[in-house]
Amino acid sequence: MKAFILDRYGAKLPLRLGEVPDPAIGDHDVLVQVHAAAVNLLDSKIRSGEFKLILPYRLPVVMGHDVAGVVLRVGKDVTQFKAGDEVYARPADHRIGTFAELIAIHERDVAPKPRSLTMEQAASIPLVGLTAWQALVERGQLKSGEKVFIQAGSGGVGTFAIQLAKYLGASVATTTSAGNMEMVRGLGADVLVDYQKEDFEEKLQGYDLVLHSQDAKTLDKSLRVLRSGGQLVSISGPPDPAFADQLGAPWYLKLVLWLLSFGTRRKAASLNTVFSFLFMRANGAQLRQLGELIDGGRIRAVVDKVFPFAEVNQALAYVESGRAKGKVVIKVR
Repeated sequence: MKAFILDRYGAKLPLRLGEVPDPAIGDHDVLVQVHAAAVNLLDSKIRSGEFKLILPYRLPVVMGHDVAGVVLRVGKDVTQFKAGDEVYARPADHRIGTFAELIAIHERDVAPKPRSLTMEQAASIPLVGLTAWQALVERGQLKSGEKVFIQAGSGGVGTFAIQLAKYLGASVATTTSAGNMEMVRGLGADVLVDYQKEDFEEKLQGYDLVLHSQDAKTLDKSLRVLRSGGQLVSISGPPDPAFADQLGAPWYLKLVLWLLSFGTRRKAASLNTVFSFLFMRANGAQLRQLGELIDGGRIRAVVDKVFPFAEVNQALAYVESGRAKGKVVIKVR
């Protein structure tokens, strides 16, 4: 099959389009014919080698983290899916590879594709949808009437998280540029901060939860907009000891992550707030719940641009430019 392959780490090295063997199917796997795949900043960070300490892939590896497609075959112990089913998924770490014509995925990580979405729209959902769900619902336990600050409201995670937070009944603040104000307001944002002209720390106070996706300077400021007892969930770092436990990391990696996050955890404690790092994990059951919200009209897919399969590297460059409004998708089939 054709696939886009990472041969060696490098920030600007293009992925190589080549032929690789069709994936083997385990007893609990479904073989998915890829119709569409989304591009994420995570793909860029893996390509650059930024995550090789915590995600040590054996190169070469096929890239890609989001998929929508059709089940071709299933393993002998699969009970939830059959050939012909339309599905979407975020494969588990170390089983990525959606920039390809086929991918084998454990059935626990797969869900039926939302009926109301096209393949391209469905492919845009899994990584950002699971990130938002695990940050706001699972980790943040966001409740109706609470206030949440979601950074980068026009980005892939931001556009989804705003909608999910509004469904949960929260008041939502976000940062965006002047040109994207109407879009994020249409998604449900209540308080908008033009990051090019305004300082969100001067405008926001007493927030229950922050979904942090930016740099270290922004993280420090975000801790100060929380109320006493509030929580910041970061998807951009620094990784913390709890994440090391989640990885089952060796002692030396646990020490490294403890040191990396020590300053941030100490600062959060001094403000009587809680800091935690979230690295989204695959979860088909949560994707089923998100699919119900989507088909119920509660959340919509926000797709900026669709690239043909041959232009995966151009799509990566577009995501890295920071200009995307919502998700960038590859049409494979």
